Amino acid sequence: MTAGAGGRRTAGAGRTTGAGRTAGAGRTDRGDLEALVAAREIVVCCGPGGVGKTSTAAAIGTMAALRHGGRVLVVTVDPARRLATALGLSGIGNDATVVPPAALAGTGLTFRGQLEVAMLDTKQSWDDLVRRHAPDRRSAEEILANPLYENVAGRFVQSHDYIAAERLYELHLQGDYDLIVVDTPPSRNAIDFLEAPRRMAEFFSSRLLRWLVAPYRVRLVNLASRPFTQVADRILGSAFLADVTEFFLAFQGMYDGFVERAAAVQALLADPRTTFVTVSTLEPAARREAEVLMSELIARGLPLGALVLNKVLPGYLLDPAPAATAERLRADAAGVAATLLAAGPEGLPPDADERLVAGVLNEVAESYLGYRVVARREAEQRARLGALPSVVVSVPYLDQDVHDLASLVRLGEALFT
Repeated sequence: MTAGAGGRRTAGAGRTTGAGRTAGAGRTDRGDLEALVAAREIVVCCGPGGVGKTSTAAAIGTMAALRHGGRVLVVTVDPARRLATALGLSGIGNDATVVPPAALAGTGLTFRGQLEVAMLDTKQSWDDLVRRHAPDRRSAEEILANPLYENVAGRFVQSHDYIAAERLYELHLQGDYDLIVVDTPPSRNAIDFLEAPRRMAEFFSSRLLRWLVAPYRVRLVNLASRPFTQVADRILGSAFLADVTEFFLAFQGMYDGFVERAAAVQALLADPRTTFVTVSTLEPAARREAEVLMSELIARGLPLGALVLNKVLPGYLLDPAPAATAERLRADAAGVAATLLAAGPEGLPPDADERLVAGVLNEVAESYLGYRVVARREAEQRARLGALPSVVVSVPYLDQDVHDLASLVRLGEALFT
């Protein structure tokens, strides 16, 4: 990758895919997830809740640090603290934490690059934003000391979603990382995450805000605003209104900056260096949410790069040869049972009941054929969903939950190979 507008380093320019081919910016030579990730600077993982999105984001970051080199950051804006557990860390916070190479002990693997993780702290991020962009130190301290600030920083105008997008922009602008992988909240909130910069810009540009603040700024209330303020005084109290007004007056020096930054954040999300990876399962509710989310991304002109489908039945269930064997077994379970008992294979007791053996064989055949029906249905659903993104990856059921770095690597290998 070449250096970006934020002074991004060129450390990733020579990194190669698993096949040994360099992935050029903006294209994927092999049409797979690894090549897509290698060609981008930001990967935003989004999708329904409970589908393995956090684990997928962590696995993508882990594999990038293992194979591609450079500095990789995985940051979660999901309030659920699952990322630390998945990476085998005791806890993570707003500041990036380096995953020690020793965490790979026993896997036989080593990081080519450096893996770091962070989790968004909304209040700390807002404090940092105010100190960084207030016109002077006095204005910053007035905002931070306002009685409403703590509440506002947690609830005001989708502050969590906006500050998450703002933090992503700041991290990218610093140019310290070759790849940033973002784990968003579940899909409905993920759309809020996408909308937050635009809504913040609209709010700070709104006539309502200017109408509210202007009368107090000139220390008079005109006839048009007096009925509103009289009612508000009775309901909320004049002290509350004064605190609100003082807060927005202190913020006024940052209005233009907020509007400009919000526009820059929107531009970053739509930049070709960014890609969105939608994560889902083929369960009906999750599938519908994922389909809606991908359509929303496309409608907003955002770069939908890949769809990851977790817990998908294995492809061999679609192979006609094993299916034909299962059909024959189901049709002649009694004959197969008699043949087995006559041959006396190891593991079968000499007095085994032929009917019981036939029943077991019939159950195995029925089960296989039943799974085959589900697998064919999944293949049809996969084909329909796969019409939207350029890359579709199916991850089968794993033999154990993702709970540490070693299991993350196993998931990552399934994603990348």
